[in-house]
Amino acid sequence: MIREFIYKYYIDPIRYGQAYNIVDTLTYAIILILAIYGVYRLLRSVGIRVDRRFVLATLPFVVLGGLARVVQDTGMIRSDFQFLLVTPLIYLVLFVFTVVSLAIALLAQKQGLIRDYILLYTALGITGCIVTGGVLLGYGLSHRLAWEIPVIIMGLALIASGLVYGAMRYGLRWKYVADPLYLALIFGQLLDASATFYGIDLHPLVYVEQHVVGSGLIALTGTAFVMYPLKLVVLFPGIWILERFRNEGSPDLWHLILLAMITVGLAPGVRDMVRMTLYV
Repeated sequence: MIREFIYKYYIDPIRYGQAYNIVDTLTYAIILILAIYGVYRLLRSVGIRVDRRFVLATLPFVVLGGLARVVQDTGMIRSDFQFLLVTPLIYLVLFVFTVVSLAIALLAQKQGLIRDYILLYTALGITGCIVTGGVLLGYGLSHRLAWEIPVIIMGLALIASGLVYGAMRYGLRWKYVADPLYLALIFGQLLDASATFYGIDLHPLVYVEQHVVGSGLIALTGTAFVMYPLKLVVLFPGIWILERFRNEGSPDLWHLILLAMITVGLAPGVRDMVRMTLYV
């Protein structure tokens, strides 16, 4: 009974590329919350301050996660190792890579090889993106590469981000929304919405929304454009609440929560955009 439950709701969706269900969605949400707190305790124990610089330096690793997921989409990896690049295992793989990169940067600073570990930490993330992006570019050049798709999706995301920023900054007079971290949050979430909208409503191939809430709303309305108002329902109260608690409690934990919110939008947005560019 337990075995059948695990296979039905956890293993089979990963193995067969099925959409998320309510069970694994709630489970992954709980794991994410626990992971945030675990990372918070870990970084505190080694004396690393989680601030704006740290979050921005970690963003290349978020982008890397989206790119690495596309490697599995292409089918380049034939063995069962491909499942390491499927949610939720890919989060564990990227977490290990990020921690190792951070450890290398900290060790280099401790040994006097560099003055600021953040610079090397960022460079390692960017290097990972360049290498993975190069692999995907090579695949695209030998198969199919639609350069106009990322231009369109990025354009949609930038326009939507500009409108949302304008509404928050000048309509609601939220001056704090000019913070680079809030801008990253807005863009990441709207990149995800733009990629979903383009993929389902405009792309020649048939793509589907895999998340429970999004797929339900798309089925109800008949268009993936509904992803934009869905993101607004999250962004406006989310940013307002984040700012209310910014100076209360632990600044490190606050920044980690914001990083997690950026990740769940930016990583799938990058993955979907690159995937559609390669027609996989």
